[in-house]
Amino acid sequence: MTLAVIDWAQPWLAPYRTPGEAAAQAARHASVAAALQGVKPAASPDFVRQGALAAGQASEAFGAFEAYESHIFHTRTVPTRDNLHDFFNGLVWLAFPQAKRHLNELQASEIARSGVGAVRGPLRDAITLFDENGALLNAPPALWRALVARDWHALFVTQRGLWREARLLLFGHALLEKLVTPRKPITAHVLLPYDLNAPPAFDDAAVAKNFDADRLRTKPFVPLPVLGVPGWCAENTAASFYADAGVFRPLQKNALPA
Repeated sequence: MTLAVIDWAQPWLAPYRTPGEAAAQAARHASVAAALQGVKPAASPDFVRQGALAAGQASEAFGAFEAYESHIFHTRTVPTRDNLHDFFNGLVWLAFPQAKRHLNELQASEIARSGVGAVRGPLRDAITLFDENGALLNAPPALWRALVARDWHALFVTQRGLWREARLLLFGHALLEKLVTPRKPITAHVLLPYDLNAPPAFDDAAVAKNFDADRLRTKPFVPLPVLGVPGWCAENTAASFYADAGVFRPLQKNALPA
């Protein structure tokens, strides 16, 4: 495993760059868990090697995912493997400890309430989707309306100038991992704000308040191909970039946010 492949100059990594570069440097001579532990602020949980997650917890009755979430909930430590996926997960924990903790508490509460079944159920499925692939967007209402309508031409071409007033924050660690090798189809699940005229703030406490269990069950997400964001891909300066209907898909009739 090497973290040297990460291009810290990419705009989507700006919120994570300072601790990320320091941890990546430390990980050249230590485990990812130790590297993250060395740069973490007091509010973040401790990072431990994956071996701290007892193998006996992952059984047919209590799967590996449930054991992982339960371990974090009960010990307030995050089992961490030496790979890019867990490295980016750690960086999100460093930046948003309250938000990540709240998602973990919702997972643990749902596991305690419903047990472990063949499927996770709508709430746990939505939490996992956002934790892995989610994003938050602070943007003028006109951009939000275009995104919800999947009006890609309006979103990225005719109203392109409005992106100077917008900010997209990638929260999902699997999403960050995928973008180590940027590809046009990579798509985030953007959390709809409660009010399109009042976009979300990006401080940790404010992000955590977005995660309401009843609301999450409805999967209030809209897809956004992230390399369409102005400044995130050199090729997207041409309007033809957005004509690829295999990536910038039109809104299906009667489609719900997903």
